[in-house]
Amino acid sequence: MMLRPLPLAPLSAALSMLARRVVTRHPGLLRRLGAHDRARFLIDPTDLPLVLCLEPRGGQVRVTAHRQAPRADVRIAGPLAALLGLVHGAYDGDALFFSRDLVIEGDTAAALALRNAIDDAELDLAEELTALPPVLAGALRRAIALAERRTGVALTRVAEGPAW
Repeated sequence: MMLRPLPLAPLSAALSMLARRVVTRHPGLLRRLGAHDRARFLIDPTDLPLVLCLEPRGGQVRVTAHRQAPRADVRIAGPLAALLGLVHGAYDGDALFFSRDLVIEGDTAAALALRNAIDDAELDLAEELTALPPVLAGALRRAIALAERRTGVALTRVAEGPAW
């Protein structure tokens, strides 16, 4: 697996920076978390050799990568494609949960608050990444498109169909 030798400190720093950028661009995320803005969310991509701990900390967002799961208020686990698909609106969280492709353990109210906050923000991680300086944006867009084609993982928000 390619991620095993990856040093976790730089990955954590980069993910924290991305998370802070997302919160700055979408301040409603923290408001929607309400009382859960101090919860520790363990995001467990079951097909990767690491877990992520998301701590909103009332606006001082931190994301840390770990080889072993730290203590958290809620654990949200599933394949990386499913977790990213949830962020981008490509998959229905209820369907993934009832099909057991998504596992939620611990404070389910916190998990639901996070899901609702992400749904309302209509996040597009590729768009967040390409908000970098223009010099990097073009190359990054091409890399994202290639990664989506090769992996089948949704890295961009799914365009919604016409209203009925």
